[in-house]
Order: sequence, then structure tokens, then C-alpha cells
Amino acid sequence: MRTIVYVDAFNLYYGCLRRTPYRWLNIQKLCELLLPKNDIRAVKYFTALVSARPNDPDQPVRQQTYLRALRTLPTTEIVLGHYLTHNVWMPKVVPPGQPQEYVEVIKTEEKGSDVNLATHLLNDAHHNRFDAAVVISNDSDLLAPIKIVRADMGKKVGVLNPQKNPSRAILPHIDFIKQIRSGALGAAQFPDQITDQHGTFTKPGGW
Repeated sequence: MRTIVYVDAFNLYYGCLRRTPYRWLNIQKLCELLLPKNDIRAVKYFTALVSARPNDPDQPVRQQTYLRALRTLPTTEIVLGHYLTHNVWMPKVVPPGQPQEYVEVIKTEEKGSDVNLATHLLNDAHHNRFDAAVVISNDSDLLAPIKIVRADMGKKVGVLNPQKNPSRAILPHIDFIKQIRSGALGAAQFPDQITDQHGTFTKPGGW
């Protein structure tokens, strides 16, 4: 069955990769392990470029190294959105009866990735590029395009869920769901060293 996988990178990272030893993830291999009977034609990875922060100046370097690793995979395509960073005032936790206090924090919001994913999903279905779409996300914001692709276009839709509890909104509108577990993540890691057309590079420290 011709299959395209659509990866919500933000949802994947915060759902099952953050603070784990599995961040050096070969996303193509993970899909092959979890979908052994599917003919995976493409893996589309939707993300946004991060900026350096005072407490983590190397964050963009680690991300670029990981994107470089993904670009060595023949069926993987990276689709970029963007992040918006701005200062906002947020309430502090104070004891009952005390006056409310506020603190200024840096707020980062990802913009465009969910829209890009939905657009690619609908466009690929319209052009009959797959028989089955598999979404790596637990974001109910993707419910509308999933419903259209399945109900109106007659395609099968599955979810590889990076979070513990599946979205109740999405469940009635998909053909199958599989949990992404640590065993599969551990079996789908890149080697510590990778060579591409520009040379050899290594897994980021701490990963």
C-alpha cells in the first residue's frame, strides 16, 4: 500500500523524545519498523528553525546537525515553518490572599508547521500520491484535514502516536493507531557518526 508519513516534529519531540536518549532518531527507520507492510514512498518532516537562547546557545547547532542527518535519508523531505519569539508578562504563583505578581518571560511559538502538514496531506491526497497517510502527531488541530482525506477522498489514515493518551477527537476518524514506544525508538537510532557529501559529522553531545 503506497504510504506517505507526515511528521509533526514539535509534537513528536515533546511527546516522546525530549529528555530521552532517543533524540538522534532515524525517522525513516522508525516508520519502517512500525509499518512493515506499507510501501513508504515519502516521509515529510514538518518543523521550524530554532534560535539561540541565553540558557542554551547551542540549540540551533544541534538542530542543524539533526536536520543534516535527516537529509541523508532518501525518502525524507524537510518542510520548514518558523518560530515567533517575544517577551510576555505571566502571573507568578503566590499564596492565597497575596497580591498578584507578574514576571516577564520569553515565549516561543511555532508557526506554520501544522498548516504546512495539513496542506501537504490534502494536496498529496488530491493528486493520488498515496493509498494511506500516516500522521505522527496527537494534535487534534489536524482533525479537519484527516476527516476530509478519509471521508471525502477515500484514503486510509493512520496515526503513530508519540504521546501516552491518544486524542479522543481523532480516534473515531482514523483507520488505525499505534503507540510509539521506547523499544522502537531505541532500534531506530542513527549511528554516532554519519558521512554525507560534505564530510563526516557526529551525534550532538548529550544526545
